[in-house]
Amino acid sequence: MTCLLEQADINFKMQNTGKSESTSPKIKEVRILSKTEHDNIVEFKVSGDLALFADVLTRPGGEKFSYPIPTYEALKGILMSVYWKPTIIWVIDECRVMNKVSMERKGIRPIKYGGGNDLSYYTYLKDVEYRVRAHFEWNDNRPELEKDRNENKHHNIAKRMIQRGGRRDIFLGTRECMGYVEPCSYDEGVSYYQGTEIPYGFMYHGITYADEAEREEDKGKLTVRFWRPVMKDGVIKFDHPNDIPESQKRHIRDMKIKPFDKDLDNFSGLEEFDFIGGGDDIELD
Repeated sequence: MTCLLEQADINFKMQNTGKSESTSPKIKEVRILSKTEHDNIVEFKVSGDLALFADVLTRPGGEKFSYPIPTYEALKGILMSVYWKPTIIWVIDECRVMNKVSMERKGIRPIKYGGGNDLSYYTYLKDVEYRVRAHFEWNDNRPELEKDRNENKHHNIAKRMIQRGGRRDIFLGTRECMGYVEPCSYDEGVSYYQGTEIPYGFMYHGITYADEAEREEDKGKLTVRFWRPVMKDGVIKFDHPNDIPESQKRHIRDMKIKPFDKDLDNFSGLEEFDFIGGGDDIELD
């Protein structure tokens, strides 16, 4: 009976839209995770001469060494530089590594905390190109922004910002590694690693901040996540932050959610909902 009702619903949508509804397990999984009506997927290419996705183990010594592949947090940061509002949370689904992984070592004179300069060696990735697929979800920790949950608005603005190369400067891991974003078809082109499978062991995944925490044990905490990525045919499929097991997370410290409000002078536009009854045609500052 349930199957018949589901099929009837699909047929009804086809009659009204003229389009067939995808029943791909992958798309269904994204919809379950996103808690939105549509998939809201964006695809883009990011490239640059240098990248530095620093291995956390090399940071304390001052001489940074890059991971061979981008981290989830770095790609999320790139997308947030393209477009972000506290109403949404970007989720990186997968990434294609298009070019051969090659390294370049440079002598650097970083500024010391006590003044003056130090001497260090940084090992960068050279001539990188990645194709990224991602989607956004609603941030349930922001009930005060519930009226701003307009999928079409956020999705269309995000696509326009990708076409323009982003709202803010794009960098690949660190500020000195400038990146360039442009729209692309995710599946176009052949990766250098087509036909190979490479595991990368235990690696940094990203950080869960208090305002994006959904699991009860992560709420009110700053949490660091780790995982074990595998690149197959040049494709890295990222684990959703909520799917990282507890044994691969660490709570660093307690953390409060930063409030956004007109009275705090850090978020404007909410008062306009009282007049227009929604946020359909307005982009909040």
